[in-house]
Amino acid sequence: MTGKGGVWVLGEQRDHSIHPVSYELLAWGRGLADKLGTPLSCLIAGKDVGVDAERLIARGADCVLCLDHPDLAVFRVDSFAALMEPVLQEWLPDVLLASATTMGRTLMPVLAARLHTGLTADCTGLDIEPEQRLLLQTRPAIGGNVMATIKTPNHRPQMATVRPKSMKPLVPDSNRSGKVTRLPVDANLLQSRVQRVGFAVDTTHGSSIQDAELVIAGGRGLRTSKRFELLFEIADILGAVVGASRCAVDQGWAPYAHQVGLSGKSVSPTTYVALGISGSPNHLAGMSSSDRIIAVNSDPDAPIFQIADVGIVADLSDLLPVWLERLRTGGDVR
Repeated sequence: MTGKGGVWVLGEQRDHSIHPVSYELLAWGRGLADKLGTPLSCLIAGKDVGVDAERLIARGADCVLCLDHPDLAVFRVDSFAALMEPVLQEWLPDVLLASATTMGRTLMPVLAARLHTGLTADCTGLDIEPEQRLLLQTRPAIGGNVMATIKTPNHRPQMATVRPKSMKPLVPDSNRSGKVTRLPVDANLLQSRVQRVGFAVDTTHGSSIQDAELVIAGGRGLRTSKRFELLFEIADILGAVVGASRCAVDQGWAPYAHQVGLSGKSVSPTTYVALGISGSPNHLAGMSSSDRIIAVNSDPDAPIFQIADVGIVADLSDLLPVWLERLRTGGDVR
């Protein structure tokens, strides 16, 4: 089996299809595997997951290992962990990555405990230390004020989770070749203490900020709740979704569902407009993978300008009313 050792990622299935976070993980894993000169494998559990396994090959996997069973259509941590543990014990990857979704955040700690290894959660950066070939796992610490880099020198696998939308998937390559292996499923391990009663989608906050192509985000620099309210009208006219820094949410200017950052959601829109956001590591962790970043701040030394494609030093108390008026009248908004 070509997947033995090397770098592994945990794929996810939702509604009987491969979830996009699986492709994001493969992009993370591909870079690490290439630096180590090892294969990249994807372990995925679900119902009929083998049908779409070739898509994982096209997105960067060298080997796809499928745990396929009708009872795996719904995620239950005890049965998933019971099935995956012997696979990981046998093949013992050097690195194991998962997305910081509900599944990843629930399953990875259980697997880490069973495998007697460490786990670094919500990483914003992953790299390989050249000398010892160890995984460098970087994440914000101390409330997002510093960046900590963590290593697991003595235990395997080296385990980490990364935020959804923190990496762009690789462009699919239909010419890539790889191996798909269907692993045996022990029905005795499918027993679960969890019973799924139902699933309800939260529709109280309109469009999902993580699916938006244009995000207009505001922070403490807006200074008042009334000024922040203008963002919702601007977003409505432009067909955008409003984002918010942690400070803005703490002030009560926006619901938590709009919070962007390590303590909120990660987004990767085509355009991210940051208004009055200084750019703390906590916030940057949630939006730095955006295709285009436009920042407006009255402080010319604000950290947000270090990653912005377009930076504007301006007072938002002057800029916002003018921008909104031009949008209302259909004038030039540039």
